[in-house]
Amino acid sequence: MSSAADTTEAETDDLVLRDFGGGPFGIYVHVPFCATRCGYCDFNTYTAGELGTSASPQSWLEALRVELATAAERFAALPTTTPDVATIFVGGGTPSLLGGDGLGAVLDAVRANFTLAAGVEVTTESNPESTSPEFFDQIRAAGFTRVSLGMQSAARHVLKVLDRTHTPGRAVAAAREARAAGFEHVNLDLIYGTPGERAADLDASLDAVLSAGVDHVSAYSLIVEDGTALARRVRRGELPAPDDDVLAARYERIDARLSAAGLTWYEVSNWAAGDSARCRHNLGYWDGGDWLGAGPGAHSHVGGVRWWNIKHPARYADRMADGALPVAGCETLTDDERYTERVMLAVRLRTGILITELDSAATSAAARVVADGLARRTGDRLVLTDRGRLLADGVVRELLG
Repeated sequence: MSSAADTTEAETDDLVLRDFGGGPFGIYVHVPFCATRCGYCDFNTYTAGELGTSASPQSWLEALRVELATAAERFAALPTTTPDVATIFVGGGTPSLLGGDGLGAVLDAVRANFTLAAGVEVTTESNPESTSPEFFDQIRAAGFTRVSLGMQSAARHVLKVLDRTHTPGRAVAAAREARAAGFEHVNLDLIYGTPGERAADLDASLDAVLSAGVDHVSAYSLIVEDGTALARRVRRGELPAPDDDVLAARYERIDARLSAAGLTWYEVSNWAAGDSARCRHNLGYWDGGDWLGAGPGAHSHVGGVRWWNIKHPARYADRMADGALPVAGCETLTDDERYTERVMLAVRLRTGILITELDSAATSAAARVVADGLARRTGDRLVLTDRGRLLADGVVRELLG
């Protein structure tokens, strides 16, 4: 964002927080470790071979404890009381590599520095291959309330293209184990549009998802990110790039199957079996809430101020050893930037955006979007149609001019 003031790592002690924004407050914890690197992934993750002896889960956990304590002290100096933590999300990377005890220690570190709200939602992402019935029992006892499992596909050849290491049936088995351990809320992630994926492969994946009895599904079209192994294979011509028409057809199939099974979309890429099954942590992002992002590369947002952490786990730990927040840069969002983000995020939700939130140019653009059949007026809100969901990014561009 061009008008935001970026800082350098040496200047991050000048990070100035104004106050909380009045919305829900969540904490995201980034676990940067993976057993292997998936070919499509451009997240801030590292394998043991990439890290060598420069960082470990133990050094990361020690630094995380310091970061949480330091952030809590910063928040305590703000004009208003730090809100109770409504949601916690442990993502990665592969948080399940920490094991049940390690994830319990993460949650203990949050509890030691922040007050958790009654009914707090506590989610962890997990790779099916690094879970077990004992793992789910442990994290349930530790206080986790929700599990998100990376399934991607039930087709072995699709998983191979994605460089995923789990077997096709393991994700469903893991979901059932999580339910047996007492987790009411379990999510399975799908990726669709992988080169070589057939319509029958997607149907098999949906059959598997629905057989698992989960109450939440996230489905994302494959994006070939620059710098990934997958991007190099596409560039060399070894694999075709995802086809937009195929992606649209896949999305419509996913929506039809999940809707028929009682899972309703509430964000363009997310379906849930009722309001209680929705991911409240992600809704906090989409609704403009506040959150602390802890761990290497994590992003935070409090009251219109955003900052992001040093990416490498070893440098992150070194920074924490010096007693300073591990901030690599920050920006204070202008009113125009906050408006842009509000439109970008709210339009993707089933609840849409209030017409009164739009400026005059966007209000005129909204009329064109409705005329084109991409959105409809529902009371005082602008809401995407089914066709509009396929072109959600285009709707946002139209509204923002």
